[in-house]
Amino acid sequence: MNDVTTQVTTPGENADASGTAASGRARRVIRAALPVVLVIAAVGGAAAYTKNVVDDADRSARTALWEKPAHKPGKDPAGDVARGRASTELSKLLLPVPSGYRLGPDNGELGNDGEQSGKKATAAMKESAHGLAGKERRAYEKRIDKLRVEGIAVRSYAEDDNNLVIRTEITRMKDKKAVRDLYTFETGLLESLGIFRQEPKVKGHTRNAKCYVLRKGSKDSIKSMNCLAFDGELSISLSASGTKPFDRTAVAELLKDQLNHITSPGEYI
Repeated sequence: MNDVTTQVTTPGENADASGTAASGRARRVIRAALPVVLVIAAVGGAAAYTKNVVDDADRSARTALWEKPAHKPGKDPAGDVARGRASTELSKLLLPVPSGYRLGPDNGELGNDGEQSGKKATAAMKESAHGLAGKERRAYEKRIDKLRVEGIAVRSYAEDDNNLVIRTEITRMKDKKAVRDLYTFETGLLESLGIFRQEPKVKGHTRNAKCYVLRKGSKDSIKSMNCLAFDGELSISLSASGTKPFDRTAVAELLKDQLNHITSPGEYI
């Protein structure tokens, strides 16, 4: 994740002791906390993919990104694999690839449009806690066991101009209360770190969805954004990375479309 990667000053280097040390501690906290909060999201892989394609892109003309905030589906007929598979109950809940997008890059075992059983998803979620150790990791693994995960579906989207990559995950759990508790835990952890700001709002879903960006200060050309949401027994996470100018509102609009699609799948098929 390019927005959160930095070099930590070691003792003996000529730097401001208070400012640099505090920044280093904050960055280390992010590295430990984000795997827990985002479970198995892959912002880093998406950011690397975006940077690679942008580096090779033609910059002779400026591209206007996301001229319309609402995402309408492409004209491809339902069932077109280019819009994402819909062969299972969980995969049908993922937003079909909208116009202006294509299926994004593969990232990990699930690729760009995959699904895992509850057992495998639980194991992957536990593995994401590699930044924790000892008592904290055991407590986190117990929390994951209590979620009773039934399955997870993932789909990535790449904007046609290669300026934005988005990855969406939907996890189904047996207990709606567990889903709400996980959402409260994740958002609370992000907000407690003090290095994220919550924005923008997801229209129509202010009670069950939040998006976060790092506070100002990064000079990196790649920007990222993470969103968390829930709907009944479903936990939804969305991660996005792209080049400047990074349209946060457009990403939130896609999350809104995803949540609306869960409620009324036929509207986007």
